[in-house]
Amino acid sequence: MATKKTKPAVKKETKCKKTNCKPNPLGAKTKSYIAMEDRFGAHNYHPLPVVLKKGKGIYVWDVEGKKYFDFLSAYSAVNQGHCHPRIVKALKDQTNQLCLTSRAFYNEAFCEYEKFMHSYFGYDKVLPMNTGAEGVETALKLARRWGVAKKGIANDKVKIICCEGNFHGRTVTVITMSDDPSSYADYGPLTPGFIRIPYNDPKALEKALEKYGKEVAAFIAEPIQGEAGVFVPDDGYLKKCFDLCHKHNVLFIADEVQTGIARTGKMLCSQHDGIRPDIVILGKALGGGVLPVSACLADDDIMLNVKPGEHGSTFGGFPLAARVAVEALKVVKDEKLVQNAEKMGKIFRKEIEKINSPFIVQVRGRGLLNAIVTKPVEGKTAWDICLKLRDNGLLAKPTHDHIIRFAPPLCINKEELMEAIAIIKKTFEQMFGEYIQVLQA
Repeated sequence: MATKKTKPAVKKETKCKKTNCKPNPLGAKTKSYIAMEDRFGAHNYHPLPVVLKKGKGIYVWDVEGKKYFDFLSAYSAVNQGHCHPRIVKALKDQTNQLCLTSRAFYNEAFCEYEKFMHSYFGYDKVLPMNTGAEGVETALKLARRWGVAKKGIANDKVKIICCEGNFHGRTVTVITMSDDPSSYADYGPLTPGFIRIPYNDPKALEKALEKYGKEVAAFIAEPIQGEAGVFVPDDGYLKKCFDLCHKHNVLFIADEVQTGIARTGKMLCSQHDGIRPDIVILGKALGGGVLPVSACLADDDIMLNVKPGEHGSTFGGFPLAARVAVEALKVVKDEKLVQNAEKMGKIFRKEIEKINSPFIVQVRGRGLLNAIVTKPVEGKTAWDICLKLRDNGLLAKPTHDHIIRFAPPLCINKEELMEAIAIIKKTFEQMFGEYIQVLQA
């Protein structure tokens, strides 16, 4: 298929005479906004040097007017595409009627949302929150309360088993589960009560449950570890863990904040292994790329152990969030995004695996959550590859320095996907060309 040529980012590409090549120069507006954030914002992120102004569907535009494929989708928060007209309309319509009540009163939109979530996912109850990290905190509290109230664990002995390489959020309790120093270092004292085991190792879980099972309330895992670099576990891993948990009367918590809502070719990624987790955590795409919306799903035996006043959020379940979440989920089904993610993901991996490059070690993923594992060549890293992708009209971001995640909005069609793949292929060819120039210098 012929691919559409993209305009160069700015001016002429700098030739590479040394290993330390300079990226294309930034435009004046871009420099101004980056300087503004550097001056007035906290330095807790390291963004790719591009300043975005507009988004529609699978595309975003920067302040200089350049158009890009968005292959990050706000870490899967924009599964339905940027500024989806139905989701935006739901937001606007509710904005003109009622925005916020708090949970001090009932509100019509939230009551309808609760019923909708029950019908959509099949759990007895939903507990609404705002961000993914709040959803994780809520799941941990539900599990601990269940452990004390139903399993009979002493209040100061409750344990949660988690996995190495996890990323569940940024709160103090959640970073306690992490083994990444950049998440937890110098934030102590951390929260007690966690046992960390290797991911994708059901035998490790079995050993931990045999040793600590009587005091363990839950096992929490991501069905695919996203921030770890789209680490896809072996088929059957989740099912083995689920069965072990139930053997030892332990809850299985699936953190589906990133992997849920059609991203991996199933509505929930845990469905690939045919399991129904005891607690499901949702977020990101639940808000349709418009609002932060998260939720925990569970049945009455777990959910009703939390009584009035024992957990909540001022904005959790507010009318805008309720209307947006319902429409966001309707769009997923109406536009068959589950099926499209499965189909487009297979095409993506097949085409990317054809690229012969010294930079590429492995291609992995499921549905439209994919990654290229890279290795540095002559000092060039995944960051340099992402800069070149940006110059060529596609936005992606490294994780753990050597892995590039590729996760476009799920509404992408085959023609658009092939055009984006052509950009990725071109980028790796250019990187290889610069590498050859270094060798010949």
